[in-house]
Amino acid sequence: MTKNVIVLLAEGFEEIEAVTPIDYLRRAGITVTVAAVGDSLAVKGARGITVMADAALKELAKQGAVSSFDGIVIPGGMPGAANIAASQEAGALITQMAAAGKLVCAICAAPAVVLAPLGILDGKKFTCYPGMEEKVQGGKWTDESVAVDGNVITSRAAGTAGKFAVAVIAALLGEAEGEKVARAVLL
Repeated sequence: MTKNVIVLLAEGFEEIEAVTPIDYLRRAGITVTVAAVGDSLAVKGARGITVMADAALKELAKQGAVSSFDGIVIPGGMPGAANIAASQEAGALITQMAAAGKLVCAICAAPAVVLAPLGILDGKKFTCYPGMEEKVQGGKWTDESVAVDGNVITSRAAGTAGKFAVAVIAALLGEAEGEKVARAVLL
């Protein structure tokens, strides 16, 4: 059965933290829907790279399509993570997916800025961009490059995006599939 993942993009997202998981997940045969948080499908990243989303999150939410996703990936970057945190649709989707036991994955600033205010890190082991852990109440911070706790996967920064993506693949398809992609890209 094909797995489906949604990746949220908002103005100011960290490009490597978005594109690396999109690429690696697609290499593993996972269907990835890139959803724009905002009014335009063309979303400009923190380094000025514009990525064209597949759909607008608002439209997916109206269609009720979000229930078809097995996981969500939330890139960091500022103000991208703050823009996702400010979105009612994004908050509702992330909360629904966490409550349903679906995979909730965030990297860099996103664990602290997006997940923590929603209560998703409460009692969970997590990691994030250095210094951002101070904003998190109720979570158990670790300095590992990737932290997996149940259905929550977090990672530190752009430099850990490959390991993060492999952890997402492993959670959805098994360790062997994650390792297969890691070997193919010489990670």
